[in-house]
Amino acid sequence: MGVRFTLTLAVTALIASLSGCAWGDPDSTYPEYQRHGRGPHTATPPESVFGQGGLSLFGTDEPEVDQGGSGIGVNSYLWRASLDTISFMPLASADPFGGVIITDWYTPAEAPEERLKVNIVILGRQLRADGVRASVFRQQRDGSGAWVDAAVAPETATELENAILTRARQLRIASADS
Repeated sequence: MGVRFTLTLAVTALIASLSGCAWGDPDSTYPEYQRHGRGPHTATPPESVFGQGGLSLFGTDEPEVDQGGSGIGVNSYLWRASLDTISFMPLASADPFGGVIITDWYTPAEAPEERLKVNIVILGRQLRADGVRASVFRQQRDGSGAWVDAAVAPETATELENAILTRARQLRIASADS
């Protein structure tokens, strides 16, 4: 039993010491990207599931260029403006990292026989005119009281996007003045 224990201990020590060795360049990372400049390298780091630059919860060391803040995955002015613009509607979902806002159905007091739902997608970190997309859905009650899909005027989504962009500009100007 002593020989078996000693042999097991020796094999375990050998495996532990060999597992600490990298059988190649210890500074290498997947696949060829080198942060420290040794060996072959690519011009850009590997892609991240959180997009270029990774996930930033508490800011970044790099200067911001028209991003409207940091800490979320999309432009914060567009995000805040979107929430402000549809603040009268109940939210079903809001994802600041993916830039998606989905409202629940909203029934206006002046039109109890119809209801509206809005989906907003913020497309990037820059404050640009094409940085936000809105979709508006509408339903009306039929004769039996069931909700059925109804047409939405094509300019409704564009008007909503323009209202969001106007509010985003106001927020940006207000933050520059302070």
